[in-house]
Amino acid sequence: MIVSLDTLIAGARAGKLVSFPTDTVPALASLPSYAKLIYTAKQRSQDKPLILMGASASDLWSFVTGSEEEYKIWQKIAHKYWPGALTLVLPASALVPDSVLSISQQDVKTIGIRVPNSAIAQTILQQTGPLATTSANISGQPPLLTMAEIETQFPNVLTLEAGEDKNEIPAIGLPSTVAKWTGKNWQILRQGAVNLS
Repeated sequence: MIVSLDTLIAGARAGKLVSFPTDTVPALASLPSYAKLIYTAKQRSQDKPLILMGASASDLWSFVTGSEEEYKIWQKIAHKYWPGALTLVLPASALVPDSVLSISQQDVKTIGIRVPNSAIAQTILQQTGPLATTSANISGQPPLLTMAEIETQFPNVLTLEAGEDKNEIPAIGLPSTVAKWTGKNWQILRQGAVNLS
């Protein structure tokens, strides 16, 4: 269902499934407590985690937990690459609902967090707060790259109408790089648009 920006934001805040452009590939998103909707719509296995996307790093730090030293390391990386196509997988705090975590994560809880370099995504996230996100596609298929394709595959999802993002930098069409904190250094789980130095 193609909707205006205001309708999409209101829908997301009411717990509906939404889709909007980001700097990488378009996102399928919901409030973290409604993340089950994403798994159902994508026919996605419960052992695949979702990413928490926020408008700014400060919106996301409360969802992770670590030592003072670790926070310094994480914030330095975030400062260098955010907003941008880098997802950091960090130890999850008690604020992360289990619905966002994969089944395999229930013992060692981690959460992927990211701030997109996209004006339209940031506008939405500023008004909804952090959202549980993933690429818009049926699980195992390539990410859909246009709002029209998303609307066809997910007719019940509130999808942002074209033209709402006039000044937007075009998306790169590549997923984000996913880097997991091991307690000592970074492990690249998925190489995407960003090369972590």
